[in-house]
Amino acid sequence: MTTLVYDGTFEGLLTVVFEVYEHKLFQVKICTESKLQPNFFDDKRSITSDTAKANRVLKGLMQQLSAGGVQRLYAAHLAELDGEEENLLGFIRYAFSSKGAVEEDFGNKYVIRLNDTLKKVRREKHRMEAFIRFQKMADGIFYASVEPDFNVLPLILTHFKNRYADQKWIIYDIRRGYGLYYDLHEVDFIQMDFASGRPQGKNIISSYSEDETLYQALWKDYFKHVNIPARKNTKLHLQHVPKRYWKHLTEKF
Repeated sequence: MTTLVYDGTFEGLLTVVFEVYEHKLFQVKICTESKLQPNFFDDKRSITSDTAKANRVLKGLMQQLSAGGVQRLYAAHLAELDGEEENLLGFIRYAFSSKGAVEEDFGNKYVIRLNDTLKKVRREKHRMEAFIRFQKMADGIFYASVEPDFNVLPLILTHFKNRYADQKWIIYDIRRGYGLYYDLHEVDFIQMDFASGRPQGKNIISSYSEDETLYQALWKDYFKHVNIPARKNTKLHLQHVPKRYWKHLTEKF
């Protein structure tokens, strides 16, 4: 068994695929350094992301898969699930070894796994698009912190750039320590200095713009008045808005 350690990026994964084929590796385990479990019997190799090698693999995938198929492969990689890299490698190997289309071949275990993972990632993407609540800070930037189950910030970038094109904003994933910053022109990936990603208590309140507290009060009042106690269905509500999201929703503060 050969353990291939990479940086967790999609380019890094494609570089790993290149190395697998170049060195004719068959039994492999793929993981990031943070998920590496030492095993004295495994041959460990660190793989450095290589743009040229990744592009060669990507070019091959684009010949075997549709444009949507390559995008689905990328989205599934963002799930960051344990052992998912081996499933993605299995799917890529299947795609390269097949003469026909493989994306809808649900008799193959790798195709099934890819689609199951993709459903989870897409569901989280839609939840982020619905649940993100911005807070206007004193410098005029609208800020929102999130803790998605999957690494979906790259997937929601276009949605928020189009929807909030007239204001500067930051969406920060405090679980993964990076975020998106829109400056009215482009969206950049950023990292911030604070450890928790989202100031708490007096710190966040002192950073508000003068009218932010009023807006939050109006928002909470709106939710209070549109709520119909007689039609309350807690179980259904939790299905659509799980409790793990509540601490980032203004109406739940």
